[in-house]
Amino acid sequence: MDFTVKDHYDLQDLLAIVRLLRDPAEGCPWDKVQTHQSIRRNFIEETYEVCDAIDQNDVAGLREELGDVLLQVALHTQMEQEQGHFDFGDVADDICQKLVLRHPHIFGSAKAGDGSQALDNWEAIKKQSKGVTSAAQHAAAVPHCLPALMRAKKVQKRLAEEDSALKDRGQAISSLKNAVDCLDKDLQNCDNREELIGDALYALVSVARLAGADAEEVLGFTCDRAISRHAQRQQK
Repeated sequence: MDFTVKDHYDLQDLLAIVRLLRDPAEGCPWDKVQTHQSIRRNFIEETYEVCDAIDQNDVAGLREELGDVLLQVALHTQMEQEQGHFDFGDVADDICQKLVLRHPHIFGSAKAGDGSQALDNWEAIKKQSKGVTSAAQHAAAVPHCLPALMRAKKVQKRLAEEDSALKDRGQAISSLKNAVDCLDKDLQNCDNREELIGDALYALVSVARLAGADAEEVLGFTCDRAISRHAQRQQK
């Protein structure tokens, strides 16, 4: 398979390179045998590296890591193209269709005076298009593979659409106290310690959410502080 080495490449070149790497006869021995499952973790790791570049305000790093994520999209798409299911053009069409549909205040006659209203429009259209008719359905659609604290926050927000108790900060703090009390009393003598710990974490996520904090991010910052404090103690 011919491929011209160039000083500058574009998206079509990327897709052509990926097709070559996946070619059964002339492709790379590693790339051509990969599956969605075998590189699933790669996609997750590359996404976190994008987030790290953002957190570090590393513009050059961000550019590089976005390319790595785009490679993952191209690889997964190529795998499906080989099966005759869809190609990159279909993926691009789907996201364009979604963006137009879910921005009626831009592409239609709806109004959105601020970002909150625009987000409400998005969520309402999303639920309608997916046939979601209850908060339980909406919560069940949160991906199970999300980090648990992040998933808990999204589940709580969706369940709160029908459960006012999940909007009450006092109720959240009371639930956290009860969960901690149960841990204090029963942790060493019970068979359901994992469930008790899970209840306490879930309650703590609710407290953080209603306080306007993100439990996933807050815990990350706390890890950084713990490492820093330990290093300072070691230096003394």
